[in-house]
Amino acid sequence: MSSEVVSLVVGASLITKVVLVILLGLSVMSWAIIFYKWHAFRQANRQNRQFIGIFSLADGDAVHRAAERHPTSPMAAVWMEAVKMPPTVDPERAPDRGDNRHTLEVRFRRAIEMELNRYEEYLPFLATTGNVAPFIGLFGTVLGIIDAFQAISRMGTASIAAVAPGIAEALVATAAGLFAAIPAVVAYNAYLSRLRRLTTHLESFAAEAVERLAHADRGHGKKG
Repeated sequence: MSSEVVSLVVGASLITKVVLVILLGLSVMSWAIIFYKWHAFRQANRQNRQFIGIFSLADGDAVHRAAERHPTSPMAAVWMEAVKMPPTVDPERAPDRGDNRHTLEVRFRRAIEMELNRYEEYLPFLATTGNVAPFIGLFGTVLGIIDAFQAISRMGTASIAAVAPGIAEALVATAAGLFAAIPAVVAYNAYLSRLRRLTTHLESFAAEAVERLAHADRGHGKKG
């Protein structure tokens, strides 16, 4: 069966071969992204659990050191980015402790956006592949059907021998389009779900971090 498919591909028309090469390229890129994102989300979940365990028990300095030891934790990255950002306070507001809290919220919100953008990287490619690959395969299918009708015209008969090569070529293009599209769509939906969960976790972490830092600021204010 595999040798027959190879023979069909080798004997296919030039345009059909171009279609198959494009679909192969899309499939290879999709699988590379799938494995890359699987590893990235796996590492993120593992290091998030480790970092949040330290964050729940440690003070500011220990949290900062823990964040440095967990470079693939999105929570640690958000913490590091938020605490190093320059202050951003609305000039129309008075510089009181409410402004300090507002500044912290702005910092963490921007840090979360930056981190989510990093995890969203390459996901649009999976969505695009899932959308366009079936149509690219359909283009090859149409070409195969056209070849089948041309064979009928040349041979003056609609026998299986006349139409089989063109139909088989069309089916190979259809299968190649589905082979490229289905894993991309499944992976895109799975990673989109993971990204939503990550967003929820980061927002919860940011709320807790802002509360802790604001409480520490109030404590310093009382001592002052």
